[in-house]
Formats: sequence, structure tokens, C-alpha cells
Amino acid sequence: MAERTPTPIDAIAEGWVHTLIDLDPTIAVHIGVASPRLGEYGDESPAGHERWASEARAVLGALEAATPVDATDQVTRDDLGAELRLGLELHELGEHFRDLNVIASPAQDIREVLDLMATESADDWATIAQRLANLPGALAGYAETLREGIRRGLAPARRQAVEVARQAEDLAARDGFFEELVRGASPEGGLPDALAADLARGAAASAEAYGAFAAFLRDELLPAASEHDAVGRERYALHSRAFLGAAVDLDETYEWGLEELRRMVEEQTSIASEILAGASVREAVAHLDADESRKLHGTDALRRWMQETSDRAVEELSRTHFDIPDPVKRLECLIAPTQTGGIYYTGPSDDFSRPGRMWWSVPAGVETFDTWRELTTVYHEGVPGHHLQIGQAVVNRAELNLWRRQLAGTSGHAEGWALYAERLMADLGYLDDPADRLGMLDGQRMRAARVVLDLGVHLGKPRPDGQGAWDADYALEFMRANVNMDDAFIRFEVNRYLGWPGQAPSYKVGQRIWEQLRDEAAARGGASFDLKAWHRAALDLGGVGLDTLRAALG
Repeated sequence: MAERTPTPIDAIAEGWVHTLIDLDPTIAVHIGVASPRLGEYGDESPAGHERWASEARAVLGALEAATPVDATDQVTRDDLGAELRLGLELHELGEHFRDLNVIASPAQDIREVLDLMATESADDWATIAQRLANLPGALAGYAETLREGIRRGLAPARRQAVEVARQAEDLAARDGFFEELVRGASPEGGLPDALAADLARGAAASAEAYGAFAAFLRDELLPAASEHDAVGRERYALHSRAFLGAAVDLDETYEWGLEELRRMVEEQTSIASEILAGASVREAVAHLDADESRKLHGTDALRRWMQETSDRAVEELSRTHFDIPDPVKRLECLIAPTQTGGIYYTGPSDDFSRPGRMWWSVPAGVETFDTWRELTTVYHEGVPGHHLQIGQAVVNRAELNLWRRQLAGTSGHAEGWALYAERLMADLGYLDDPADRLGMLDGQRMRAARVVLDLGVHLGKPRPDGQGAWDADYALEFMRANVNMDDAFIRFEVNRYLGWPGQAPSYKVGQRIWEQLRDEAAARGGASFDLKAWHRAALDLGGVGLDTLRAALG
């Protein structure tokens, strides 16, 4: 592909990436670009947030004054402008003063960047030592922001504070994450004595900092925390737009979610009878859980199965339904260093020296895994899901600036595509085994249930059973009735939805929009419609908001 001549709008977008890296050097780690400050953190204090807002206003002004020279420029201008305007709205509302939840707030982000840092050389370990030394300051700045939220009456919900305090206490444990991180980094492992000592001190200081943060949450924040989990319609609408990159009718989406959930239950019930004649869904699940031929034992077997399944999908799909660039054909499947139970994807570095990676965070004590449940997860996180979507954007250097390749996009775009990919793999015959299809439907049902639960709780909707309004207790009951998972995981998931409004529905709503756009294109194209070409055109745009995606593909 011929290199596109960079434009003034490209320069604005690229400049914004470098500004963000200056504001928060951990971004350089996430996207895999060089920075002399790789061992530093951003300023998590109120002053740091004000500096972000000031820089965002300046970039937005420059962007609005610029004239697009082509369609690529128009997408960049539309999408970056929308993201900046919404970010400033959330800033003015003071959302950063109560940014605390169990899965995706600075409480987790400050630690999680360590998972992506290289550990191959003494220089790599020196950078980690620097980051560990800086971690206490990052947590202190974050506590300062939450403390200002308390002063302004903008404290987060009590439930989130309680759960995050527990997470922080786990990280503070003497034999916890930080000690484990540096255990192999010793003179015996080839590191200089002074560096090994720095790492040990940094690990101890980081654990101590998380202990202090847990004490702050319990002693200062909890007494001021809100007793209400629901955020209300005004705040919810902003968060929904942020996660989708689109404004949707929240009430219509709730009703659609109820109908989608009903449809998933019907489809599951039909598949259950194929697995075991006359069986209910729960009976079919119990039958499959007892099937040794569908089990993996140990994390080594799990990792090998993930890798083999992913490699096979890449090889076969690259010959048929997708144009998969060569750098994207490499995907590493790994067991995560944490034990939260999550499965997630991290994208490649901008030069592909660090490949895309699928991570499985296996809870302590879990030793068996059911392939029928998880086959669809490999497609979701790998190919044709997140890895293809994100990797294709990164490889498209000829067309996309650094912001478009690495930082643009929304949860609705990314997770919507991943659910679209799951259903597509079923349509392509990769889930023809009724058990594997039931596993896919189990995940799709959960995502439909989350649309209903998330909107129901945060907007105070009437419960589907007619017994009053949604609350946290009913949300837990509702989730238990709609998923086949360990109860500890269900509790974590519900706490996640309560503390991260608008994110959970973005998966299924995003899938809905992706499928609508494909079907509209197919109707316009008629017999000449080429699904493979449509996929390539859509993914070549990189990550965008769903309103931008609709405009670009229309």
C-alpha cells in the first residue's frame, strides 16, 4: 500500500499522542513506543487532571480550526473531536473525583502496567525498579484526587470502596504480587547486586503503598462514600456515549435487551435438547461439565490449547474470510500473573516487536477448564476478534496516524466487534458442535443480561418480575439466573457493572450496531456484496466511535 502523505490533522493527532505520553508515560508502555520516561507515572492528583483538561481544550481548538484534506482526515477530525469534547464534559462533571471501581480505575491501572513491561535484560529490570520506586507517589496523587472528591461531595459508591480496599490489601501482602514480580530478579539471575536491592526496595515500597491506600479507603473514603450504586440518567448517558462513541435511546435499548435475552434463552433451550434429549439448559450444562473429553487439566494444558486453537483459526481464516496481514498472524497465548479470573487481550507494540497477547488470569485453586465453554472466548480475544481488529489497525501505517493506530476507539467498537466475531464464527461453521455453540450462547446470554441489568440498576427501571425497582440485590439474583458461573465470579461481575456504568452494555449494543451496518451494506450491495472486502474496509479504519464508523461506512 502506498504511503499517504501526512496532513496537518495527522500532525495534530500525533501531537496529541505525544502530549498524552508526556502526561502519562505508562501510555508509552501500553502502545510500545520509545520514551525516556518509561519508568514514570502520570500525575494522578487534581493538578494532573487539570493539566489534561487544559491540553485537551488546546488540541480541540486546533482540530476544529483544521480543514480535512481527504476521507481519512475527516474520520480523524470527527472521532478525535468527539472524544475530546466528551472527555471534557466528564471532566467538568467531576467524574475523575470519584473514579474508583473494581476493574478499571487507577487503583488497578497503576499496577497493571507492570504486566506489559519487558524483563529480558538488566536495563529492563532497571526500568521496572524505577517504576516501582515511583508507584507510591502515583497512588498518593490518586488518593489526593479522591480526597478532593470527598470534599466536593463527589465520593464513589461504598460498594466499590469496600471491594477495592480488599484488592489493595491483597497487593500489600508480604507474599503478594510485588514480591513475586521481583523474586527471580536477583544476582543469582545475573543482575547486579545494587539493581537487585533496588528492585527489592521498590517491591516492598509498592506493597506498603497499597497498604496505605487500603487504609485511606477504609478510614477516609468509606465514611463519606455514597450508599447509592445507581448513577442516574444524566451521568449514565455520558458514560454510555463514552463507551459506545454513539448516543442511543436508553429506554429503547433496555427493551431491546429484554427481547434479546429472551431470544438467547430460546436458542439455548433448543441447543440443550440437541446435547441431551429433553434436557433443560442447566441439565445440558451439567452433562457437559461431567464430560472428561471436554476438559483440560492444569494451566500448561490450557495455554497449549489456547495457542493451538488460535493458530488454527488464523491459518484457516486467512485463506477464506479475512485478509490477515503477516505481522498479525502471530498471537501469543499466556497465563496472566494475576488470579482475578479475567480473560483479556493486549495489543502489539507499534513495531510488532511485542506481539498481541491473549491473557488468562486463572483464579487460585482452579485446575480444570471446559473447552466447550471457552472455544468462543479464543475467537473473541484472538482471531477474528480483538487481535485481528487491533492488529490490522496497527499494521495499517500507510493510512493511519499513530493516534488512529493505537489509541482511538471505544469499547462499543472493540467489544462489539469481538461479539460480532463470535457469532460470525458460529455462522461459518466453527461452532457446529452443539456443546461449543451452547458455550457461545452462554456468553451471548450473559452479555444480553448485562444490558438489562446495567440500564435497569443505573436508571432505576422497574424489575422484569414486576416486584419494584432494580437494586444491587436483585441484580445479583438476576445474574445468577442467567449465567453458569462460579458465584464468586458472578459477584465480581455485578460489582463491576455497578461501578462502571455503561461499559457492560457496550458489548452487546456494539454487536448490534456492527451487525446493522453489515446488513445495511449487504442490502445496498445486493449480489455484488463482498463480506471479506467489507470486513477489510471496516477494520482498516482502526478503532473509532460507532457514530464515526457508521458515517465512514455509509
